[in-house]
Amino acid sequence: MENQDYHMTPEQFRIEGKKIIDWIADYYQQIEKYPVLSQVKPGEILSVLPENPPQKGESMDSMMKDIDEKIMPGITHWQSPNFFAYFPSNTSFPSILGDLVSSGLGVQGMIWATSPAATELETRVLDWLAEMMGMPEKFKSTSSGGGVIQDTASTSALTAIIAARERATKFESNQKGVRQKLVAYISTQTHSSLEKAIKMAGIGKDNLRLIDVDEHFAMQPELLRKEIQTDKEAGLIPFFICGALGTTSSNAMDPLRKIGEIANREECWFHIDAAMSGTAMLCPEFRHLMDGVELADSYCFNPHKWMFTNFDCDVFWVANRNELINTFSILPEYLKNKATASGAVFDYRDWHVQLGRRFRSLKLWFVIRHYGVEGLQFHIRKHIKLSQLFTKWVEDSADFELVVEPPLNLVCFRHKNGDEFNMKLMNAVNETGKVFFTHTKLNGQVVLRMSIGQTFTDEQHLTKAWDLISTTAKEL
Repeated sequence: MENQDYHMTPEQFRIEGKKIIDWIADYYQQIEKYPVLSQVKPGEILSVLPENPPQKGESMDSMMKDIDEKIMPGITHWQSPNFFAYFPSNTSFPSILGDLVSSGLGVQGMIWATSPAATELETRVLDWLAEMMGMPEKFKSTSSGGGVIQDTASTSALTAIIAARERATKFESNQKGVRQKLVAYISTQTHSSLEKAIKMAGIGKDNLRLIDVDEHFAMQPELLRKEIQTDKEAGLIPFFICGALGTTSSNAMDPLRKIGEIANREECWFHIDAAMSGTAMLCPEFRHLMDGVELADSYCFNPHKWMFTNFDCDVFWVANRNELINTFSILPEYLKNKATASGAVFDYRDWHVQLGRRFRSLKLWFVIRHYGVEGLQFHIRKHIKLSQLFTKWVEDSADFELVVEPPLNLVCFRHKNGDEFNMKLMNAVNETGKVFFTHTKLNGQVVLRMSIGQTFTDEQHLTKAWDLISTTAKEL
Protein backbone atom coordinates (compact mmCIF):
# COMPACT_ATOMS: atom_id res chain seq x y z
CA MET A 1 0.00 0.00 0.00
CA GLU A 2 1.22 3.44 -0.97
CA ASN A 3 0.49 5.13 2.37
CA GLN A 4 1.28 2.17 4.57
CA ASP A 5 3.32 3.22 7.63
CA TYR A 6 3.99 -0.36 8.77
CA HIS A 7 2.54 0.13 12.28
CA MET A 8 0.01 -2.26 13.76
CA THR A 9 -3.24 -0.40 14.32
CA PRO A 10 -5.08 -0.44 17.66
CA GLU A 11 -7.77 -2.60 16.05
CA GLN A 12 -5.20 -5.11 14.75
CA PHE A 13 -3.55 -5.10 18.17
CA ARG A 14 -6.93 -5.84 19.80
CA ILE A 15 -7.47 -8.85 17.53
CA GLU A 16 -3.93 -10.25 17.76
CA GLY A 17 -3.66 -9.52 21.48
CA LYS A 18 -6.77 -11.54 22.25
CA LYS A 19 -5.34 -14.45 20.28
CA ILE A 20 -2.11 -14.31 22.30
CA ILE A 21 -3.99 -14.18 25.62
CA ASP A 22 -5.84 -17.31 24.45
CA TRP A 23 -2.53 -18.89 23.46
CA ILE A 24 -1.07 -18.22 26.95
CA ALA A 25 -4.19 -19.59 28.67
CA ASP A 26 -4.04 -22.71 26.46
CA TYR A 27 -0.35 -23.11 27.29
CA TYR A 28 -1.07 -23.25 31.02
CA GLN A 29 -3.93 -25.69 30.51
CA GLN A 30 -1.68 -28.00 28.48
CA ILE A 31 1.67 -27.33 30.14
CA GLU A 32 2.05 -30.85 31.53
CA LYS A 33 2.11 -32.36 28.05
CA TYR A 34 5.54 -30.81 27.43
CA PRO A 35 8.82 -32.32 28.68
CA VAL A 36 9.75 -30.11 31.65
CA LEU A 37 13.42 -29.95 30.63
CA SER A 38 13.92 -29.06 26.96
CA GLN A 39 15.19 -32.11 25.08
CA VAL A 40 16.91 -30.27 22.19
CA LYS A 41 20.64 -30.45 21.51
CA PRO A 42 22.97 -27.42 21.30
CA GLY A 43 22.45 -25.52 18.04
CA GLU A 44 19.19 -27.28 17.21
CA ILE A 45 17.00 -24.16 17.57
CA LEU A 46 19.57 -22.02 15.78
CA SER A 47 19.53 -24.40 12.83
CA VAL A 48 15.81 -23.84 12.15
CA LEU A 49 15.91 -20.05 12.42
CA PRO A 50 16.53 -18.00 9.22
CA GLU A 51 20.05 -16.63 8.94
CA ASN A 52 18.81 -13.27 7.65
CA PRO A 53 16.04 -10.94 8.85
CA PRO A 54 12.90 -10.51 6.69
CA GLN A 55 12.83 -7.58 4.28
CA LYS A 56 9.05 -7.44 4.37
CA GLY A 57 6.94 -7.63 7.51
CA GLU A 58 5.28 -10.92 8.38
CA SER A 59 1.91 -11.79 9.89
CA MET A 60 1.35 -12.57 13.56
CA ASP A 61 -0.07 -15.93 12.48
CA SER A 62 3.25 -16.75 10.86
CA MET A 63 5.16 -15.69 13.98
CA MET A 64 2.96 -17.71 16.33
CA LYS A 65 3.29 -20.74 14.07
CA ASP A 66 7.06 -20.46 14.49
CA ILE A 67 6.63 -20.12 18.26
CA ASP A 68 4.77 -23.42 18.30
CA GLU A 69 7.02 -25.29 15.90
CA LYS A 70 10.50 -23.80 16.38
CA ILE A 71 10.63 -22.12 19.81
CA MET A 72 8.56 -24.39 22.07
CA PRO A 73 10.86 -27.42 21.63
CA GLY A 74 13.66 -25.29 23.11
CA ILE A 75 11.73 -24.12 26.17
CA THR A 76 12.37 -25.52 29.63
CA HIS A 77 9.02 -25.09 31.34
CA TRP A 78 9.70 -23.18 34.54
CA GLN A 79 5.96 -22.79 35.09
CA SER A 80 5.27 -26.53 34.97
CA PRO A 81 3.99 -27.96 38.27
CA ASN A 82 6.62 -30.68 37.72
CA PHE A 83 9.48 -28.16 37.85
CA PHE A 84 11.55 -28.74 41.01
CA ALA A 85 14.95 -27.47 39.80
CA TYR A 86 17.18 -24.63 41.03
CA PHE A 87 14.58 -22.41 42.72
CA PRO A 88 11.03 -21.44 41.79
CA SER A 89 10.79 -18.60 39.29
CA ASN A 90 7.06 -18.61 39.37
CA THR A 91 4.46 -16.32 37.93
CA SER A 92 0.66 -16.07 38.05
CA PHE A 93 -2.09 -14.73 35.83
CA PRO A 94 -2.52 -11.46 37.81
CA SER A 95 1.23 -10.84 37.50
CA ILE A 96 1.20 -11.49 33.75
CA LEU A 97 -1.70 -9.05 33.36
CA GLY A 98 0.08 -6.42 35.48
CA ASP A 99 3.17 -6.82 33.32
CA LEU A 100 1.01 -6.47 30.21
CA VAL A 101 -0.38 -3.16 31.49
CA SER A 102 3.18 -2.03 32.28
CA SER A 103 4.31 -2.94 28.75
CA GLY A 104 1.27 -1.20 27.29
CA LEU A 105 1.95 2.03 29.16
CA GLY A 106 5.63 1.87 28.20
CA VAL A 107 6.68 4.05 31.12
CA GLN A 108 10.32 4.98 31.75
CA GLY A 109 10.13 5.77 35.46
CA MET A 110 13.67 7.01 36.07
CA ILE A 111 12.57 10.04 38.09
CA TRP A 112 9.30 11.12 39.71
CA ALA A 113 8.55 13.65 36.97
CA THR A 114 8.67 11.04 34.17
CA SER A 115 5.59 9.32 35.66
CA PRO A 116 4.63 10.21 39.25
CA ALA A 117 2.40 7.13 39.58
CA ALA A 118 5.28 4.77 38.77
CA THR A 119 7.28 6.17 41.69
CA GLU A 120 4.50 6.59 44.21
CA LEU A 121 2.90 3.19 43.58
CA GLU A 122 6.32 1.57 44.09
CA THR A 123 6.78 3.44 47.37
CA ARG A 124 3.38 2.40 48.66
CA VAL A 125 3.58 -1.25 47.54
CA LEU A 126 6.99 -1.72 49.18
CA ASP A 127 5.70 -0.13 52.38
CA TRP A 128 2.81 -2.61 52.20
CA LEU A 129 5.26 -5.46 51.83
CA ALA A 130 7.35 -4.25 54.77
CA GLU A 131 4.21 -4.33 56.90
CA MET A 132 3.09 -7.71 55.48
CA MET A 133 6.45 -9.25 56.41
CA GLY A 134 6.92 -7.68 59.83
CA MET A 135 9.96 -5.68 58.73
CA PRO A 136 11.44 -3.04 61.05
CA GLU A 137 9.92 0.43 60.78
CA LYS A 138 13.23 1.89 59.54
CA PHE A 139 12.82 0.11 56.19
CA LYS A 140 9.65 2.08 55.38
CA SER A 141 9.53 5.27 53.32
CA THR A 142 7.80 6.98 56.25
CA SER A 143 10.98 6.53 58.30
CA SER A 144 14.69 6.92 57.46
CA GLY A 145 14.81 4.23 54.78
CA GLY A 146 12.55 2.75 52.16
CA GLY A 147 12.30 0.19 49.41
CA VAL A 148 13.13 0.15 45.73
CA ILE A 149 12.55 -2.51 43.09
CA GLN A 150 15.68 -3.84 41.40
CA ASP A 151 15.90 -6.46 38.66
CA THR A 152 17.62 -9.20 40.71
CA ALA A 153 19.24 -9.88 44.08
CA SER A 154 22.59 -9.67 42.27
CA THR A 155 21.99 -6.00 41.51
CA SER A 156 20.85 -5.39 45.08
CA ALA A 157 24.11 -6.91 46.33
CA LEU A 158 26.14 -4.67 44.04
CA THR A 159 24.12 -1.62 45.13
CA ALA A 160 24.67 -2.43 48.81
CA ILE A 161 28.40 -3.04 48.33
CA ILE A 162 28.96 0.25 46.48
CA ALA A 163 26.99 2.21 49.11
CA ALA A 164 28.94 0.41 51.85
CA ARG A 165 32.21 1.25 50.10
CA GLU A 166 31.31 4.94 49.96
CA ARG A 167 30.20 5.06 53.58
CA ALA A 168 33.36 3.33 54.77
CA THR A 169 35.66 5.67 52.83
CA LYS A 170 33.67 8.87 53.39
CA PHE A 171 33.17 9.06 49.62
CA GLU A 172 36.89 8.91 48.91
CA SER A 173 36.93 5.34 47.57
CA ASN A 174 38.38 6.34 44.23
CA GLN A 175 41.40 7.99 45.77
CA LYS A 176 44.63 6.03 45.56
CA GLY A 177 45.07 3.32 48.14
CA VAL A 178 41.83 3.68 50.10
CA ARG A 179 39.77 1.05 48.32
CA GLN A 180 42.56 -1.53 48.43
CA LYS A 181 42.25 -1.75 52.23
CA LEU A 182 38.55 -2.60 52.32
CA VAL A 183 37.56 -6.17 53.23
CA ALA A 184 34.19 -7.93 52.85
CA TYR A 185 32.88 -11.11 54.48
CA ILE A 186 30.48 -13.81 53.28
CA SER A 187 30.14 -17.52 54.07
CA THR A 188 31.39 -20.34 51.87
CA GLN A 189 27.72 -20.97 51.00
CA THR A 190 26.79 -17.39 50.06
CA HIS A 191 25.53 -16.89 46.51
CA SER A 192 28.18 -16.34 43.83
CA SER A 193 26.62 -12.96 42.96
CA LEU A 194 28.30 -11.51 46.05
CA GLU A 195 31.75 -12.44 44.79
CA LYS A 196 30.88 -11.01 41.40
CA ALA A 197 29.67 -7.77 42.98
CA ILE A 198 32.85 -7.46 45.06
CA LYS A 199 34.89 -7.70 41.86
CA MET A 200 32.66 -5.23 40.01
CA ALA A 201 32.86 -2.72 42.86
CA GLY A 202 36.64 -2.76 42.61
CA ILE A 203 37.21 -4.34 46.01
CA GLY A 204 38.77 -7.43 44.46
CA LYS A 205 38.51 -11.13 45.23
CA ASP A 206 41.65 -11.00 47.39
CA ASN A 207 39.76 -8.75 49.79
CA LEU A 208 36.79 -11.10 50.10
CA ARG A 209 36.83 -13.48 53.05
CA LEU A 210 34.86 -16.74 52.92
CA ILE A 211 33.81 -17.78 56.42
CA ASP A 212 33.36 -21.49 57.13
CA VAL A 213 29.95 -22.89 57.97
CA ASP A 214 28.62 -25.23 60.63
CA GLU A 215 26.97 -28.65 60.22
CA HIS A 216 23.77 -26.88 59.04
CA PHE A 217 25.80 -24.95 56.40
CA ALA A 218 25.24 -21.63 58.21
CA MET A 219 27.97 -19.06 58.79
CA GLN A 220 29.91 -19.41 62.06
CA PRO A 221 29.90 -16.00 63.80
CA GLU A 222 32.93 -16.78 65.98
CA LEU A 223 35.04 -17.47 62.89
CA LEU A 224 33.76 -14.22 61.36
CA ARG A 225 34.80 -12.30 64.48
CA LYS A 226 38.29 -13.83 64.42
CA GLU A 227 38.76 -13.11 60.71
CA ILE A 228 37.78 -9.48 61.21
CA GLN A 229 40.24 -9.15 64.10
CA THR A 230 43.05 -10.62 61.99
CA ASP A 231 42.32 -8.18 59.16
CA LYS A 232 42.20 -5.17 61.48
CA GLU A 233 45.56 -6.16 62.96
CA ALA A 234 46.92 -6.24 59.40
CA GLY A 235 45.81 -2.64 58.86
CA LEU A 236 42.79 -3.52 56.70
CA ILE A 237 39.29 -2.02 56.97
CA PRO A 238 36.31 -4.41 57.36
CA PHE A 239 33.39 -2.70 55.61
CA PHE A 240 30.73 -5.20 54.47
CA ILE A 241 29.15 -8.44 55.73
CA CYS A 242 26.42 -10.45 54.02
CA GLY A 243 24.17 -12.84 55.92
CA ALA A 244 21.90 -15.29 54.10
CA LEU A 245 18.30 -15.94 54.98
CA GLY A 246 18.36 -19.17 53.00
CA THR A 247 21.43 -20.09 50.92
CA THR A 248 20.97 -21.34 47.36
CA SER A 249 22.53 -24.78 47.77
CA SER A 250 20.82 -25.93 50.95
CA ASN A 251 18.52 -23.11 52.16
CA ALA A 252 20.77 -22.68 55.20
CA MET A 253 19.82 -19.90 57.61
CA ASP A 254 22.69 -17.80 58.86
CA PRO A 255 22.47 -16.64 62.51
CA LEU A 256 21.53 -13.08 61.54
CA ARG A 257 21.41 -11.58 65.02
CA LYS A 258 24.93 -12.70 65.94
CA ILE A 259 26.30 -11.62 62.56
CA GLY A 260 24.46 -8.29 62.80
CA GLU A 261 25.86 -7.60 66.27
CA ILE A 262 29.38 -8.13 64.96
CA ALA A 263 28.67 -5.95 61.91
CA ASN A 264 27.28 -3.12 64.03
CA ARG A 265 30.15 -3.30 66.50
CA GLU A 266 32.70 -3.16 63.68
CA GLU A 267 30.77 -0.48 61.77
CA CYS A 268 30.37 -2.79 58.76
CA TRP A 269 27.44 -2.54 56.39
CA PHE A 270 25.20 -5.54 57.12
CA HIS A 271 23.30 -6.83 54.09
CA ILE A 272 20.79 -9.71 54.25
CA ASP A 273 20.18 -11.78 51.12
CA ALA A 274 16.76 -13.45 51.46
CA ALA A 275 16.31 -14.03 47.73
CA MET A 276 13.91 -16.99 47.76
CA SER A 277 13.14 -17.55 51.43
CA GLY A 278 12.17 -13.96 52.13
CA THR A 279 8.70 -14.66 50.76
CA ALA A 280 8.05 -17.05 53.67
CA MET A 281 8.22 -14.04 56.00
CA LEU A 282 4.64 -13.34 54.90
CA CYS A 283 3.77 -16.03 57.46
CA PRO A 284 4.40 -14.95 61.09
CA GLU A 285 5.35 -18.50 62.13
CA PHE A 286 8.52 -18.35 60.01
CA ARG A 287 9.74 -14.89 61.06
CA HIS A 288 11.97 -16.30 63.78
CA LEU A 289 14.32 -17.08 60.87
CA MET A 290 14.95 -13.36 60.39
CA ASP A 291 15.68 -12.64 64.05
CA GLY A 292 18.16 -9.75 64.05
CA VAL A 293 16.86 -8.14 60.86
CA GLU A 294 16.61 -4.79 62.66
CA LEU A 295 20.43 -4.73 62.73
CA ALA A 296 20.65 -4.75 58.92
CA ASP A 297 21.56 -1.80 56.72
CA SER A 298 19.92 -3.45 53.72
CA TYR A 299 17.77 -6.48 52.90
CA CYS A 300 16.56 -7.98 49.65
CA PHE A 301 14.21 -10.71 48.50
CA ASN A 302 12.77 -11.79 45.15
CA PRO A 303 8.99 -11.82 44.64
CA HIS A 304 9.93 -13.31 41.26
CA LYS A 305 11.07 -16.48 42.98
CA TRP A 306 8.26 -17.56 45.28
CA MET A 307 5.65 -14.80 45.38
CA PHE A 308 3.89 -15.47 42.07
CA THR A 309 5.35 -12.34 40.44
CA ASN A 310 7.04 -12.89 37.12
CA PHE A 311 10.71 -12.22 36.54
CA ASP A 312 12.24 -9.75 37.11
CA CYS A 313 11.32 -8.21 40.46
CA ASP A 314 13.67 -7.88 43.44
CA VAL A 315 12.72 -5.85 46.51
CA PHE A 316 15.62 -3.99 48.10
CA TRP A 317 15.06 -2.23 51.43
CA VAL A 318 17.58 0.11 52.99
CA ALA A 319 17.65 1.53 56.52
CA ASN A 320 19.05 4.92 55.51
CA ARG A 321 18.04 6.03 52.03
CA ASN A 322 20.38 9.03 52.15
CA GLU A 323 23.35 6.66 52.01
CA LEU A 324 22.05 5.35 48.68
CA ILE A 325 21.16 8.77 47.31
CA ASN A 326 24.52 10.27 48.28
CA THR A 327 26.24 7.35 46.54
CA PHE A 328 24.31 7.21 43.28
CA SER A 329 22.90 10.70 42.66
CA ILE A 330 24.21 12.53 39.61
CA LEU A 331 22.08 15.32 38.18
CA PRO A 332 22.79 16.26 34.56
CA GLU A 333 21.01 19.34 33.20
CA TYR A 334 18.48 17.34 31.18
CA LEU A 335 17.08 15.68 34.32
CA LYS A 336 16.70 18.86 36.38
CA ASN A 337 13.10 19.70 37.28
CA LYS A 338 11.03 21.49 39.92
CA ALA A 339 9.87 18.35 41.74
CA THR A 340 13.41 17.02 42.18
CA ALA A 341 14.71 20.43 43.23
CA SER A 342 12.00 20.68 45.88
CA GLY A 343 13.25 17.51 47.60
CA ALA A 344 9.64 16.42 48.10
CA VAL A 345 9.82 13.34 45.85
CA PHE A 346 11.81 10.13 45.43
CA ASP A 347 13.82 9.81 42.24
CA TYR A 348 14.52 6.09 42.27
CA ARG A 349 17.30 6.31 39.72
CA ASP A 350 19.32 7.69 42.69
CA TRP A 351 18.72 4.47 44.63
CA HIS A 352 20.63 2.07 42.38
CA VAL A 353 23.06 1.57 39.50
CA GLN A 354 20.82 1.97 36.47
CA LEU A 355 19.10 5.14 35.27
CA GLY A 356 16.23 3.57 33.34
CA ARG A 357 13.40 1.87 35.23
CA ARG A 358 10.45 -0.23 34.15
CA PHE A 359 7.09 0.03 35.90
CA ARG A 360 7.65 -3.22 37.84
CA SER A 361 5.49 -2.29 40.82
CA LEU A 362 2.34 -2.76 38.73
CA LYS A 363 2.67 -6.54 38.57
CA LEU A 364 3.49 -6.71 42.28
CA TRP A 365 0.45 -4.54 43.02
CA PHE A 366 -1.76 -6.83 40.93
CA VAL A 367 -0.46 -9.92 42.75
CA ILE A 368 -0.96 -8.51 46.25
CA ARG A 369 -4.43 -7.22 45.41
CA HIS A 370 -5.54 -10.43 43.70
CA TYR A 371 -4.36 -12.89 46.36
CA GLY A 372 -4.50 -10.68 49.43
CA VAL A 373 -2.24 -11.45 52.37
CA GLU A 374 -4.34 -14.54 53.21
CA GLY A 375 -4.06 -16.01 49.71
CA LEU A 376 -0.31 -15.56 49.60
CA GLN A 377 0.09 -17.11 53.05
CA PHE A 378 -2.10 -20.05 52.01
CA HIS A 379 0.15 -20.98 49.10
CA ILE A 380 3.44 -20.52 50.98
CA ARG A 381 2.16 -22.76 53.77
CA LYS A 382 0.99 -25.32 51.22
CA HIS A 383 4.44 -25.49 49.59
CA ILE A 384 6.16 -25.89 52.96
CA LYS A 385 3.69 -28.64 53.93
CA LEU A 386 4.46 -30.43 50.65
CA SER A 387 8.18 -30.14 51.42
CA GLN A 388 7.60 -31.70 54.83
CA LEU A 389 5.69 -34.53 53.15
CA PHE A 390 8.56 -35.17 50.71
CA THR A 391 11.00 -35.08 53.63
CA LYS A 392 9.00 -37.79 55.40
CA TRP A 393 9.10 -39.99 52.28
CA VAL A 394 12.89 -39.63 52.15
CA GLU A 395 13.26 -40.41 55.86
CA ASP A 396 10.99 -43.46 55.57
CA SER A 397 12.96 -44.80 52.61
CA ALA A 398 15.62 -47.49 53.00
CA ASP A 399 17.48 -46.26 49.90
CA PHE A 400 17.60 -42.48 50.40
CA GLU A 401 18.80 -40.19 53.16
CA LEU A 402 18.10 -36.61 54.16
CA VAL A 403 21.24 -34.45 54.04
CA VAL A 404 19.98 -31.52 56.13
CA GLU A 405 16.68 -30.72 57.83
CA PRO A 406 14.79 -28.35 55.50
CA PRO A 407 13.75 -25.09 57.16
CA LEU A 408 11.27 -24.24 54.40
CA ASN A 409 10.62 -25.51 50.87
CA LEU A 410 13.93 -26.99 49.68
CA VAL A 411 14.62 -30.68 50.39
CA CYS A 412 18.26 -31.82 50.09
CA PHE A 413 18.58 -35.60 49.89
CA ARG A 414 20.66 -38.31 48.23
CA HIS A 415 20.60 -41.98 47.36
CA LYS A 416 22.88 -44.05 49.58
CA ASN A 417 24.73 -45.51 46.56
CA GLY A 418 27.14 -42.60 46.23
CA ASP A 419 27.90 -39.60 44.01
CA GLU A 420 28.09 -41.31 40.63
CA PHE A 421 24.80 -43.10 41.20
CA ASN A 422 23.06 -39.88 42.30
CA MET A 423 24.15 -38.04 39.16
CA LYS A 424 23.08 -40.98 37.01
CA LEU A 425 19.71 -41.11 38.77
CA MET A 426 19.06 -37.37 38.38
CA ASN A 427 19.95 -37.38 34.68
CA ALA A 428 17.82 -40.46 34.00
CA VAL A 429 14.79 -38.87 35.70
CA ASN A 430 15.27 -35.54 33.93
CA GLU A 431 15.61 -37.23 30.54
CA THR A 432 12.10 -38.66 30.88
CA GLY A 433 10.78 -35.11 30.60
CA LYS A 434 8.25 -35.82 33.35
CA VAL A 435 10.14 -34.05 36.14
CA PHE A 436 13.08 -31.66 36.35
CA PHE A 437 15.26 -31.34 39.46
CA THR A 438 18.91 -30.44 40.05
CA HIS A 439 21.87 -31.10 42.35
CA THR A 440 24.51 -29.34 44.39
CA LYS A 441 27.57 -30.36 46.42
CA LEU A 442 27.62 -30.22 50.21
CA ASN A 443 30.59 -31.46 52.24
CA GLY A 444 32.09 -32.59 48.93
CA GLN A 445 29.17 -34.93 48.20
CA VAL A 446 26.60 -34.80 45.41
CA VAL A 447 23.23 -33.84 46.86
CA LEU A 448 19.89 -33.88 45.05
CA ARG A 449 17.62 -30.87 45.50
CA MET A 450 13.82 -30.72 45.33
CA SER A 451 12.79 -27.08 45.27
CA ILE A 452 9.05 -27.04 45.90
CA GLY A 453 7.46 -23.69 45.14
CA GLN A 454 6.04 -23.62 41.64
CA THR A 455 2.68 -21.79 41.50
CA PHE A 456 0.58 -24.80 40.48
CA THR A 457 2.47 -27.67 42.15
CA ASP A 458 0.15 -29.93 44.15
CA GLU A 459 0.51 -33.13 46.16
CA GLN A 460 -0.26 -35.25 43.09
CA HIS A 461 2.75 -33.78 41.26
CA LEU A 462 5.03 -34.45 44.21
CA THR A 463 3.74 -38.01 44.54
CA LYS A 464 4.43 -38.70 40.86
CA ALA A 465 7.91 -37.19 41.18
CA TRP A 466 8.81 -39.33 44.20
CA ASP A 467 7.44 -42.47 42.53
CA LEU A 468 9.48 -41.74 39.41
CA ILE A 469 12.68 -41.07 41.41
CA SER A 470 12.21 -44.20 43.53
CA THR A 471 11.33 -46.47 40.59
CA THR A 472 14.19 -45.16 38.45
CA ALA A 473 16.65 -45.75 41.30
CA LYS A 474 15.57 -49.39 41.52
CA GLU A 475 15.94 -49.85 37.75
CA LEU A 476 19.45 -48.38 37.45
